[in-house]
Amino acid sequence: MDFELTPEQMQLQEAVYKWASRELGPLLEKVDEQDWLPPEMFRQLGELGALGVAIDPAYGGLGLDVLAEVLVAEQLGRVSPALGLSAGAHSNLCAGNIQRNASEALKAKYLPPLVSGEKVGALALTEPGAGSDAMAITTRAQHQGDHYLLNGTKMFITNGPIADIVLVYAKTAPERGPQGISAFIVEKGFPGFSAGRKLKKAGMRGSPTGELRFEDCPVPAANLVGLENQGVAVMTRGLDIERIVCAAGCLGLSQAAIDLSLKYAREREQFGRPIGDFQMIQAKLAQMYALYEAARSLTYRAAMLAEGAKRGGKGTELTRLAAAAVLFAAEAASHIAGEAVQIHGGYGYCLEFPVQRLWRDAKLFEIGAGTTEIRKLIIARELLRKGSL
Repeated sequence: MDFELTPEQMQLQEAVYKWASRELGPLLEKVDEQDWLPPEMFRQLGELGALGVAIDPAYGGLGLDVLAEVLVAEQLGRVSPALGLSAGAHSNLCAGNIQRNASEALKAKYLPPLVSGEKVGALALTEPGAGSDAMAITTRAQHQGDHYLLNGTKMFITNGPIADIVLVYAKTAPERGPQGISAFIVEKGFPGFSAGRKLKKAGMRGSPTGELRFEDCPVPAANLVGLENQGVAVMTRGLDIERIVCAAGCLGLSQAAIDLSLKYAREREQFGRPIGDFQMIQAKLAQMYALYEAARSLTYRAAMLAEGAKRGGKGTELTRLAAAAVLFAAEAASHIAGEAVQIHGGYGYCLEFPVQRLWRDAKLFEIGAGTTEIRKLIIARELLRKGSL
């Protein structure tokens, strides 16, 4: 298997990293301290083409593959995991799911403004009482003539406080359990739809996370994504790619932590020598690098499989490989960021040193988009289902 990137892929990587370093790099302290997202970020990413990497050119996208999505997420995460998280929720969770599942009319209406960054997208599944148990959602959508009436509350929604277009999951037939869930596109400005409180997070600051409320919110029946009561199918079609793109964000964070650690280890002197001369520091750096490369190989392999065979869904190699990629990459990122703080010593624990921000950001990757424990359950379930590798 060839993991060498093509000149075009390397050009995409370089373009995204250069833009992010130039436009976002000088703002990162403000982003973290004020929990602030630069207001022009989405439009600028749209101009760069980074919001429609895998979207059909008919809707303004680049029409590239899953690996291209991974490369973009990786480079954004290398500069700012938090802002990369918001970009991923917009382009992958919202726009990507609309492209895979919505009618041509909905795609023509909603994808162009998402790809351009004119509108901000989000996905709303999690609720105050339904996290890992996603099927336990209680948000209700009642069919009434030419519209559905939505009632319920969503929680921990990335981009929720600023979203213009939201893909919302609700129960249309509660008595049918998982077979009674449907997906809808809800726009900012629909009566009865509002953003609740913005959550104060320990990390990923700058990526707005919050509560969404639906109180007798009428949604046009035409905004149903996929078939009624088939929302789980809509959900699962995108889960593998979501996990792979999430793993890519972990790679970017890990690379940033390693780069900062290498710089500090060469510059910081103790006992008359750079601390990089000491074997304990060298051992940490070597282990950090090995974890990063292993996570990168696993993530790239999953991305190639996702694109090459289109074999998503339960009982496939992709499902367990995507879960393994994000499981390993997230745990590796947390370990690497923690070791980076340790290498920096007391300075690593000070807010003026960026390594502590990566340490705080990394933890979310073990919680969001499915916890570490859920990822392990998915992998084990698929292994036991097949009975062998």
